[in-house]
Parts: sequence; C-alpha cells; structure tokens
Amino acid sequence: MTAQIVIGLGFGDEGKGMLTDHLCRKAERPLVVRFSGGHQAGHTVVTADGRQHVFSNFGAGTFAGAPTLWSRFCTFHPIGYANELAALKEAGVKPKLFVDGLAPVTTPYDLLYNRILEKKEKHGSCGLGFGATIARHEGPHKIHAMDLLNDFVLKQKLKSVANYYSQKVGITLQEKELDKWMDSFHNAVKVVRDRLHIISERYFFEAYSNQFSHLIFEGSQGILLDQEFGYFPHVTRAYTSSKNALEIIKRMDSTEFSKTQIHYVTRAYQTRHGNGPLSQEYTPGLELAPTPYETNQTNAWQGSQRRALLDLGQLRYALSCDAHYSAGLERYLTVSCLDQISGAWRAIDEGKPIELRSVEDLARRLQNEWSGVFGNYGQVADLRSKSEKLNLTI
Repeated sequence: MTAQIVIGLGFGDEGKGMLTDHLCRKAERPLVVRFSGGHQAGHTVVTADGRQHVFSNFGAGTFAGAPTLWSRFCTFHPIGYANELAALKEAGVKPKLFVDGLAPVTTPYDLLYNRILEKKEKHGSCGLGFGATIARHEGPHKIHAMDLLNDFVLKQKLKSVANYYSQKVGITLQEKELDKWMDSFHNAVKVVRDRLHIISERYFFEAYSNQFSHLIFEGSQGILLDQEFGYFPHVTRAYTSSKNALEIIKRMDSTEFSKTQIHYVTRAYQTRHGNGPLSQEYTPGLELAPTPYETNQTNAWQGSQRRALLDLGQLRYALSCDAHYSAGLERYLTVSCLDQISGAWRAIDEGKPIELRSVEDLARRLQNEWSGVFGNYGQVADLRSKSEKLNLTI
C-alpha cells in the first residue's frame, strides 16, 4: 500500500482538492483520509466532463469514486454534512464517508461564538466554528461524533456546551438565530444516524485496509497557517503539516512509513483569504488571466481574496517546517494556476524580482530534494519529470 500526503505550502487555496482528485484517479483502489482541519476547508474539484463541487465534509476524491475516512484530528459538522450530502445526491453522486467516533463535533454554539469573536478580533476566521470547537474540546465540554448516536448522551453534552458559552458571552437557547440553527442541527443528526458510518479508526484499518491500494491523505489549508509554524494570531488551530498524517500511518503499520510520498502544492502566486501577513502583497508585476474555476468569493468573515507574487523564501520556510516530520520521504512538487499567469512568470527570491522559466526551474531554486515535479494548466496535467537532486537545507 502506498500513502500519499497532500500538503499546501501557503495559506490555503493552493489546489489540494484538485491534486487529491488527480491522485485518486491514478490509483487503482484509493481511500481519502482527512487528517487536519475540518468542515471549514473548501476544496474545489472540476472534472473533465464539467462537474464542479467544493468539498468540505467529504474527501476531494469523491468524484473519482474514493471513499473518505474522517479522522479524529478533524472537526465534524452535522449540518454541513447533511447539506453537502443532499447536494451530492442531487448531482447523482453517492459518497461514502467513515467518521472516527472521536472526531470533535461542531455545534451551532461554536459557530455563533466564532462569529461574535471574529467581529471583535478580526483574525481572518472563515466563521464556521472550527477554532471554537477545538478550543472547547481542550476542556471538559466535549461532544464527539459517537455522541450523536444516543439521544440522552447528546442532550446532556449539548447542555454542557450551552453552559460553557453562556458563561463566556451569554449565548443562550433563547436567541432566535441560535434556535433556528439548533433545529437544523437536530435534523442533521437524524441524517447522521441514518446514513453515516461512525467507527473507530483502529477498527477501520483492521477491517478495511486490505481493500485499498493507495491512501491519499488530503491536507487542509497550508503550512503557513499551521498552529506550530504560522504567524500568530492569524493561524488555524490545526497541524496543517504532514504531522498528523504520519501519526496515522505509524499507528497503522510501521512498515508503511517507508512507502510514503509527500505531495506539496502551491499556486503560481501567493494567495490569502482573511487578515494576516502576506509578503510582497503590494509588489507590481502580478498579472493574472481570469479563470472560471475560482470559488473563493468575498464574504463577511474573511473579506476578499488577496494575491501577491510567489515568494520563494516563504516556500523554503514552509518546506523546512515540514521537514521536521517528513525528512527522508519521497517528495513531489505541484504548481497550480499556471494558466492564470499572463506574460512572464514573475516571483521574488531573497527580496529580488526574478522570472521563473518552468516548474523545474522553481524546484531547483528551492534547493530541495524532489522525486518529481508537476505543472498544471487549469486541470492537473501529467507533467512529471525528474528534477536535479539537491540537498534540503533547514
């Protein structure tokens, strides 16, 4: 069995969903494993026949027929799951999702608190309650996916969560907006009980691992938002590096570690949604052609998508961060959105403007050791070539 880990090298929006779909289509019997973030991730897939979907509560290999394992490292949002399940069914897709019973559950209380806090702090949150859920789970007020299966258990756990937020900001069940969300939440729980496979991760791999040829670990956001390495306070409360994925692989079977590939992905330019630092944001020279596939829209919580020239220093930093977990493994580099570059491909290296000739040129300049590089034009094209072997410098 081969494990392939898809990691973003920026602040998210790099093309992880597109690459996950591509890897699943090349695999004989793929399984997608979500190992970081949660329902707040939005991974766009556009197929050759024109189907388009933003995957948030299912793996981005769903169009390719790959089932998804939602690990305990990811938050689970029942309302989001039920809504997306309905949308996929309407599109003629029958997704299969397995959720670890220990995955933290996002409730309407978490969403409401997240949005109250974001109005005040403006950290760049997407307003979907991910960080609030993780913070709540650091204390005793927990709701796990397995708790959704029992009425009495869920009722008691929701009371605990209500008390937790009432003490923080005075959120109560009497608020009209919250009442509406709670109705949706309980309706979604019914869908969960009817359709969802809630299991233990250990049992899943013992029972099903021999059914898959490839485990495609689909990351969330990017290393520059990682809670360990990002620029606080504009970070996510997750490990967006390969850390969690490698933990899962080690728990499965220590022999799988040597068969793991890391697939790093970046756009041909920098992008960021929400507040926080973005190097070279106001440097002239970034000319982008319009694309019909862009799904990042302006919203009340994150504002507009921000763009900047690709900064090789930031890419090197992200790679050096992940090397603390993944050094010695096969590494591949994918560059997305090259079709949007109008004219020369401009970038910044050590504060100086440069022009990149190809993805191979970028790979050499990053002074990393690559097993292969990809370029893509709109969709992922199979443009893999051997790049010069270079030593990784941390």
